[in-house]
Amino acid sequence: MPRAPIPSLPPAQLADHWLGHRALTRRVLTTFPPGQLFTFTPAPPLRPFGAMLWEVVGQSAYVLRGLLDGAWDAPSWNDPGPDPAALLAALDGNTARLRDLRGLPDTRLGETHALPWGEMLLLSAALGSVDNEVHHRAQGMTYLRLLALTPPDFWNRTAGADA
Repeated sequence: MPRAPIPSLPPAQLADHWLGHRALTRRVLTTFPPGQLFTFTPAPPLRPFGAMLWEVVGQSAYVLRGLLDGAWDAPSWNDPGPDPAALLAALDGNTARLRDLRGLPDTRLGETHALPWGEMLLLSAALGSVDNEVHHRAQGMTYLRLLALTPPDFWNRTAGADA
């Protein structure tokens, strides 16, 4: 039986949705004690939050490069190591690219493309990247609680100055 067409989401709405998540992820990152960002883990083999965020930056950079530039080459996940300033700069640079999604044609996210994970709708690739960010941010929020710190309110995804 043929599959029904999947409705697309306008790129500007996707951008705003993702930017809200990114603003919250940034607040979690900046709440983290710098000495714990790349060292604290509740139990090995769980990674420190900083290492998880390098993954988020790498995956979202890959998806954004594909969506914005049409470059769906093989992904390479780069973890430059325990440098909080470099991580924040990379996250902010990645956020700037998120804003560029607002200029995509409305039909772009409805396209299908062969990706390393198989052929998929570009909207699915983008939402998968958002899901990955939410997943790792939740881990970071749990880590903050284990460090006896109060994480930012998870429901407040107001981008504010970050958008």
